[in-house]
Amino acid sequence: MASPLRPEMRSSSVPSSQRISFERFEVDLRSGELWKSGHRIRLQAQPFQLLVLLLEHPGEVVTREEVCRQLWRSNTFVDFDHGLAAAVNKVREALGDSAESPRFVETLPRRGYRFIGKIEAANATSPSKSNLSPSGTNSAQAAEPVHQGIESRTTMVASPGRQRRNLRFVLVLGASLAAMLGAVFVRRSIESRAAVRAASIRSIAVLPLENLSGNPDREYFTDGMTDELITELARTKRLRVISKTSVMQYKGVHRPLKEIARELGVDGILEGSVLNDGSKVRITVQLVHAPSDTHVWAKSYIRDSRDLLVLQQELAENVAKEVSSAALPAKVSNRRISGEAHDAYLRGRYDWYMGRYETARESFEKAIQLQPDYAAAYSGLADYYTGAAVSGFLVPRDALPKGEAAAQKALQLDDSAEEAHNSMAGTYLFYRWNWKAAEKESLRVIELNPNFAEGYHLYGYVLLALNRNDEAVEAQRKAQELDPFARPWGLGYALNCVGKYKEAEIDLRQRLEALPKNDRVRYELVRSYLAQGRENEAMEEFAEALRMEGDEKSAAELRVAFAKGGNRGVQEWRLAQVKQKAQKGYVSPMEMASAYARVGQDDEAIRWLEKAYDDHVPVLVRIQRELDLNRLHRDPRFRALVKRIGLPEVD
Repeated sequence: MASPLRPEMRSSSVPSSQRISFERFEVDLRSGELWKSGHRIRLQAQPFQLLVLLLEHPGEVVTREEVCRQLWRSNTFVDFDHGLAAAVNKVREALGDSAESPRFVETLPRRGYRFIGKIEAANATSPSKSNLSPSGTNSAQAAEPVHQGIESRTTMVASPGRQRRNLRFVLVLGASLAAMLGAVFVRRSIESRAAVRAASIRSIAVLPLENLSGNPDREYFTDGMTDELITELARTKRLRVISKTSVMQYKGVHRPLKEIARELGVDGILEGSVLNDGSKVRITVQLVHAPSDTHVWAKSYIRDSRDLLVLQQELAENVAKEVSSAALPAKVSNRRISGEAHDAYLRGRYDWYMGRYETARESFEKAIQLQPDYAAAYSGLADYYTGAAVSGFLVPRDALPKGEAAAQKALQLDDSAEEAHNSMAGTYLFYRWNWKAAEKESLRVIELNPNFAEGYHLYGYVLLALNRNDEAVEAQRKAQELDPFARPWGLGYALNCVGKYKEAEIDLRQRLEALPKNDRVRYELVRSYLAQGRENEAMEEFAEALRMEGDEKSAAELRVAFAKGGNRGVQEWRLAQVKQKAQKGYVSPMEMASAYARVGQDDEAIRWLEKAYDDHVPVLVRIQRELDLNRLHRDPRFRALVKRIGLPEVD
């Protein structure tokens, strides 16, 4: 049985009036497909519409304004330059054409475009095949009485040559009208299919917006716009939105959108660009239905730089309506943020993500100085102080009170901001050791933004402190689902904490397949191996993690220590490393306690844990979850410390 996709079968079933041919290409107006030598060429909906529009006017200039009217709804584009250029490029790519030496699509600068290829009378049937009637007579002759009837309205006598010319005119006119009606039908059909595809999108990734300013120093601004668009869009409860950390790996990477969508586990991709000249900002975006790789929606905005926050919410609102027919929750705060303050905040967030903590702090403080009622800037400052104390970068007793004050100020300014509530949850957990208040704030974060991965991640820590192990694992699983690349070690960490070492190993190894250079995943895998007594594998992963950090010297020393003394030799080497580090600067007492516990010096370990309590080291909330301290759990001094902290004891 012949395939229904064979060219001859396809051609026989489609009326010639709904096909346009040129060279080896054929456009099927009814199905919305482009074919080349019998093979279908993939072309997205909007570029296909543009090609049809040009083919409807061969040899004529189709102005940019006409393209705008025909291809985009009247309320869609403020500035469609980016979308038009993208559509033209995709048409040329499909046809194997070029702007420099065009064979089909010619650009007329600042005016429009013109189709310059030769159309092969596809709207009228070929004389060699179709102009013969079943009896073998010429179809023009068979149609002559009808033709004469038409001619009789204008002249009593018509020559055979003129009759044939007029017949051809009537046929071509009829075919052209049919083609135009077919094109309208195709456009309406495409719009209908696009609406259906948009409504089927339940998960979405916002790819890093492209910086069109030509100034690399403005990258932080573009990345910040991406981040805030994700944050705004994530507020809809009907849509799963991948967080920024996961999508940033695709920055500047030109790969098929369908492939990216498969890796992120989404069915919608939002991509676009930002052009910022200081006073004005232009953002152009388009939404793509990933399974079919088709364009379903596009829009551009030009706004004053002072109106960026309003613009971000408007853009997110439009996307939310397009994909789910639902509006975003109303924002309580309508404060107008100055462009300069917003610029400083974006730079601070950019530096924070890059690990440049002190410059991040300076930017947040500058934003606050420029606009004292800027809630997001206070939230950023709170995250700086609390996060730096947790990581051991700052002395806790100095940093944590400042973090609390900044979080409280952020909430006072904008109680609807999930980031502010998350900062407050961190303060309750790591500073006040108030687990119930921390849980209340975490639940408020998730209520405000069910797609906020960092909210679930912090909530997982709260649940571990409360010994609600299964819920803690599920919270980390949700965080990883929303943001697979932000904290790829998070789920493995939670599984290790609750004693599910084999499950942790399986998950962490899967993460390493996607992120082979992530040293934090490897460190967590070391914990899994050691807990299972697999020392050889643990040391290999440990050495590889050090090498990934660029510390070849330490990796070599670790291998030597393991060869001489096994795991005990490695732990003694680690203790020496920590002592040496303490001579040069601040080292968390918790880190010292863990180092002593690993070599079996329990008294020293307890002494440093007491020191950690006196210094209010925030990670004491994990004291019962640190695998290095497991040997101390039955020590009365350890149990008394757990009680003082206020943690429910782990069975």
